[in-house]
Amino acid sequence: MATLTLVVMAAGIGSRYGGLKQIDPVGPSGEVVLDYSVYDALRAGFDRIVFVIRRDIEEAFRERIGRRIEAAAETAYVFQSLDLLPPGFSVPEGRKKPWGTAQAVLACRGEVSTPFLAINADDYYGRTAYKAMAAYLAGKTGGGAGPEFAMVGYRLENTLSEHGTVARGVCTATADGFLVGIRELLKIRRFPDGIMHTENDVDWLPLAPDSWTSMNFWGFTPALFGELERRFPAFLRAREGRIDKAEFLIPEVVGEIVREKKARVRILPTLERWFGVTYPEDRPAFRRSVLALVEAGAYPRDLWKAASGS
Repeated sequence: MATLTLVVMAAGIGSRYGGLKQIDPVGPSGEVVLDYSVYDALRAGFDRIVFVIRRDIEEAFRERIGRRIEAAAETAYVFQSLDLLPPGFSVPEGRKKPWGTAQAVLACRGEVSTPFLAINADDYYGRTAYKAMAAYLAGKTGGGAGPEFAMVGYRLENTLSEHGTVARGVCTATADGFLVGIRELLKIRRFPDGIMHTENDVDWLPLAPDSWTSMNFWGFTPALFGELERRFPAFLRAREGRIDKAEFLIPEVVGEIVREKKARVRILPTLERWFGVTYPEDRPAFRRSVLALVEAGAYPRDLWKAASGS
């Protein structure tokens, strides 16, 4: 029986990459970023994988990515869709894309009954982040006075692109390491004299390089599903006049839960460097970083061959 579940939010992966065949290999044996994420999670103690995908990419996803992971771990698939809505709501005219990361997690309700980690499909988070979250979640059974969740906090300076601005959730925390709030800053950039952000493209304000930053690496218990189910209708009603592009997002939901004191969120600090592709120019450096980890012995040259022992 599974004890820790990894939820991978991958419904947008095909649209972002122009089709699954266009996903860039980053490893020496054709591995994509998601392969390293699942491999790290399995090594850390997660023993069940749930992929959140779109139904139209199921066949390609399973062929391109899923098959080799299915051979290494218990695997399930759930589908995020535009029409996965609460009773009484319908798809608004003009809406083309699903409803965001919080809807993606809610779609897993029937497949997840253990503490779980939710991640993006195309970000590299680092091995120690998975180990820290696995250790934390292993002690969570859903009991106690109220829910307690977790996020891995990255230092802001370890999450930036060298090729332009990025959007990040910059966090504030209590002295004993619990989340107080997340401020979504849409334009952050490193300059020779420090890290700064702007809201008007004119005035640039400094940010502390060691600010804790959310990169969508969230640890939850199944208690979250009830909160998501209650909040999704309120989200839809509140955005009725601008519903065509509104997104139901995990950081915003977590922020509401914390403000309302419905749960506490522990920040698990890491010094890992996040890797991702925000700009096309990021891709070569991303691949070099992964290959450097392989050469240093952090990963085998053929990830799943080594995992299967063949």
